Amino acid sequence: MRYFLTFSFNGRAYHGWQVQPNGTSVQEVMNRALSTLLREDISVTGAGRTDAGVHARTMVAHFDCSAAVDCGQLVYKLNKLLPRDIAVRDAAPVTDGMHARFSATARTYHYYVHTRKDAFLDGRSWMVTFPLDFERMNEAAAVLREYEDFTSFSKVDTDVKTNLCRITEARWNRVNFSETDTVPVWCFTVTANRFLRNMVRAIVGTLIEVGRGRMTVDEFRRVTECRDRCQAGESVPACGLYLWDIRYDRP
Repeated sequence: MRYFLTFSFNGRAYHGWQVQPNGTSVQEVMNRALSTLLREDISVTGAGRTDAGVHARTMVAHFDCSAAVDCGQLVYKLNKLLPRDIAVRDAAPVTDGMHARFSATARTYHYYVHTRKDAFLDGRSWMVTFPLDFERMNEAAAVLREYEDFTSFSKVDTDVKTNLCRITEARWNRVNFSETDTVPVWCFTVTANRFLRNMVRAIVGTLIEVGRGRMTVDEFRRVTECRDRCQAGESVPACGLYLWDIRYDRP
């Protein structure tokens, strides 16, 4: 039987989602915990691959198990067994045709920046020490919805078959990150049917160039059109990036 898990994690201690030989990953930790509890070799498939240091407010993964699972008990036991920086919210049976990655219809990421040193935001948001024009950055962000090829914002030499994505939302908003906020915090929200490797961090880095006055909105448009990663801005640090939501058309 196939099951979906919905959970969150603080990515600070992990080398990304995917199992790899040079560091601990979220997938590795989840595989080990499920295999221990269900007493068989379990391998989870995630809705996407997050890089080292990236967080997830919502991650979905599926796994197959030979026996029926008490989902309520599984959530309880997983949260007892998993480290504090991974929290399971839900487990539910799904049809065999449901796939955590390929059945997803949309994903939303948030990227947070703050403009003055704050001890409570360290590791959860990126501190910028220069003024930014967020109105101009929103003008540039709106351009993204006009295009589908985002090669300019993708890592090169990846194993994907296409760099086409449909962005339906891209905007900056002033937010309250938490009740402990003592400095201004801004959030970039971007939603698409799929994302390329490093895409959000590269987009934010290029929008930062617009906000600093180093690039015009028209130049941002030309960067998007040129399909050349070298023309875009630098990728921003992972600490401010969150996989925020994943949507499915469930039967």
